[in-house]
Amino acid sequence: MALKPLHDRVLVRRVESDEKTAGGLIIPDSAKEKPAEGVVVACGDGARKDSGELIAMAVKEGDKVLFGKWSGTEVTVDGQELLMMKESDIMGILS
Repeated sequence: MALKPLHDRVLVRRVESDEKTAGGLIIPDSAKEKPAEGVVVACGDGARKDSGELIAMAVKEGDKVLFGKWSGTEVTVDGQELLMMKESDIMGILS
């Protein structure tokens, strides 16, 4: 990976959404919503307190996460479309 996030930022790759509904209907690309789930590709070192002490990140590479619909900034790295967001934009880790 040619991009390392700084501070409390996280680089996330969206997971692909289903092509069909539970009933078997095919969803066209124009009707699909962008998924709010992704896999963490890279993490920064963490935020710092006023005293300079490092606050460790709660997520790590490989975690499957849930984030807000409008979270992050889309970036393209090595031909992949990824999202760069603050750790606070992540709502939870999926297991």
